[in-house]
Amino acid sequence: MPREDLRYEIDGAVATITLDRPAARNAYSEAMVTSLIAALDEAERDDAVRCLVLTGAGEAFSAGGDLKRMRDRVGMFAGGAAELRSRYVDGIQRIPRRLALCEKPVIAAVNGAAIGAGLDLACMCDIRIAAAGAKLGSTFVKVGLVPGDGGAYLLARVVGFPRALELVLTGRVITAEEGLEIGLVHRVVPSGRALEVAREQAALIAQNPPVAVRLAKRAAYRSWGADLETALELAATYQGIAQRTEDHDEAVRALLERREPEFVGR
Repeated sequence: MPREDLRYEIDGAVATITLDRPAARNAYSEAMVTSLIAALDEAERDDAVRCLVLTGAGEAFSAGGDLKRMRDRVGMFAGGAAELRSRYVDGIQRIPRRLALCEKPVIAAVNGAAIGAGLDLACMCDIRIAAAGAKLGSTFVKVGLVPGDGGAYLLARVVGFPRALELVLTGRVITAEEGLEIGLVHRVVPSGRALEVAREQAALIAQNPPVAVRLAKRAAYRSWGADLETALELAATYQGIAQRTEDHDEAVRALLERREPEFVGR
């Protein structure tokens, strides 16, 4: 399926989605939003894909909103206040909603600057691997805006409320190394290797039984913030499903027979 401002590639069990507006530092366009949703849908439907990697073309991960389009009040930035609200709800906010429903793990390869909505996009992913030299910032206040794609919620879920509030209110840009210190990123790797390492991580995840991986991700997110009894009930339900899959039986046999398992996704 043709896509604008985005590339979609599959290598084995790993799908790579690349934001592809390098001249605009991979800032969002209306076409990119639509293409990203379509790529996520395709990856979710494809049983051969077991893990996703999201990255940016060129030197940036994503600059978030397109400042030139903001200035000119065109595209997603056109119209009055009420129209803008609808454009956010029906436009860029489709991305956090879609990623929140993605059952397959998603790894952000933060190859360069992740600014504004670009940082929020990284926070929507399950794992974040950043290149040394990458800059990260929730910079909305610097241009007189708020995190319109849910970034205030997303950032707080990653680094905790106090740290998120400081970053949102100051608009301060931090290094990948500080991001590692505060838990914003999971790993910092040498410049130019973020995508490579993210794909390696994705391949490790993809080696595991896909049903168990999806259920484990679902259990983690749905248990977070729930009370203990609710979390235990979820765990019992998902375990009942996982323990009667062909892949569970194969995993047990392979361990007992001291061989590599062959998973079929059932």
